[in-house]
Amino acid sequence: MASQLKYQMVIQWSDEDNCFLVGFPNFPGQQWRTHGETYEEAVNQGIEALESLVMAYEASGEPLPEPGTVGAVA
Repeated sequence: MASQLKYQMVIQWSDEDNCFLVGFPNFPGQQWRTHGETYEEAVNQGIEALESLVMAYEASGEPLPEPGTVGAVA
């Protein structure tokens, strides 16, 4: 599974929600997929959410989106 987790995970504090929100820009749909009260919890929740998202795509036969990449520094 780890080889499929090459997707960008955005973690951002939300004053409104009083927690860290986690999103995956490469996947269409809702902006935020999970959250955590601490940054570490948000990371762990994000990994679980991403694994579930990948499994859902595979189960439905829907092709996974291309992971975003960071350009090489010249």
